[in-house]
This record gives sequence, C-alpha cells and structure tokens, in this order.
Amino acid sequence: MDKYLIEIVEDDASIRNLITVTLKANDYRYVTALNGQTALMEAACHNPDIILLDLGLPDMDGVEVIRRIRSWTNTPIIVISARSEDTDKIEALDAGADDYLTKPFSVAELLARLRVTQRRLTQAGHESPPDAVFRNGRLRIDYAAGCAYLDDEELKLTPIEYKLLCLLSRNVGKVLTHTYIIQNIWGGSWENNIASLRVFMATLRKKLETGPDSPQYIQTQIGVGYRMIKVD
Repeated sequence: MDKYLIEIVEDDASIRNLITVTLKANDYRYVTALNGQTALMEAACHNPDIILLDLGLPDMDGVEVIRRIRSWTNTPIIVISARSEDTDKIEALDAGADDYLTKPFSVAELLARLRVTQRRLTQAGHESPPDAVFRNGRLRIDYAAGCAYLDDEELKLTPIEYKLLCLLSRNVGKVLTHTYIIQNIWGGSWENNIASLRVFMATLRKKLETGPDSPQYIQTQIGVGYRMIKVD
C-alpha cells in the first residue's frame, strides 16, 4: 500500500519542523504550506490523504481555508491550533473539519489522531457496497453517493452531521455512548469533544425533525448517549 500523503499547513517554523520530522520518522509522505493560498493550491495539486491545518495563518483565517477546501473535496482535515475555546472548535468543525487538536500537543497524540483518520478512510472504502441504501420512515441515506434525503429532498448536512447520521443509522435501535460516538467521529477524548457533539446533534435533529408532525429519529439517553429510533 502507498504511503499516506499529509499536507501540513503551518506558518510557525518550529511546529512545522516538529510535524515534518515526526511524519518522516513514521513513514509518511508530506507537503507543506505556510499560508492559506498556498494550502489551497497544494491541496488541489497533490490531492493529499489528510490535511493538518493551523487556523492562525498570515493571509486568511483557517476556517475560511476549511470552507474553500470543503467546496470541492472531502479530504479529512485535522485542525492543529492554539485556539482552545469551545466556540473556536465548534466553528472549525461546523465548517467541515474532521478533528481538532489543541496546541501544545504531544507527538503521540498527533500520531494517534492520524491513525484514527486512516482507519476511517479504510472503512469508508470497504464498509458499504455500491448500492447500499438505508431507509427509515421518511429518511433515506445513500451511503455510496454520500447523500441523505427526507421525503426525497436532499438534506443539506455538514460533513460531521452526515458522519453522525451514518453512524447512528448503521446502529439503528442501539444506544451509542458519548465516548463511542466521539471516538468514531473525532477520535479524541470525551472532555475535548462533548460540547461539539451536543451542538451537532442539535443541528442534525432540526434538519430531520422539521415540524410537530415529523417523527423523532434521534433519542437522547440522558447521561449515556444517543439512539436512532426505527420509524414505521
């Protein structure tokens, strides 16, 4: 199997060097970018497997870079940033980031996040046959196309919302704990991602349950997690 290609978007030379040395020592290929414009060009030219992205870039905010990349590719994006507030994390995740690592970080944690993302990439290529379609009441998910529909109208979901919906649908009727969901979606710890999970579940519910007559698809198990209900 070919080595994974990682794009590093980081203007701080010391952090960039730490990451490149770590990747080289662990048999990854990499390309680097020092600002947002270069990051977009490198992503388009090299089609990396994973992007490591700093938010504090000299020419544009990293969240804008995420939005532009998400307009044409679903390449996994792991944010590496000194911004540690929940609002910053939620903004980046809502824009389309797949994971969020706060500076300062350990080399071991960075490598663990990369391994989790690699597993998701591998599973995405093998889990669903080309014609796999999930149906539950008015909800339909076309796993192969990466789209979800309600009454044949496509739902406008963020990448994280879609991942959550697929995870719940593949375990319909089962209660998924907060820890299980966070590990499968972000690969991080409960403490760092629980606020993000609650926000995304709330926005996903609003898109699925459009009115008082709409069925309830997602049930909260207080203090435990969430479950997708089987709808007749």
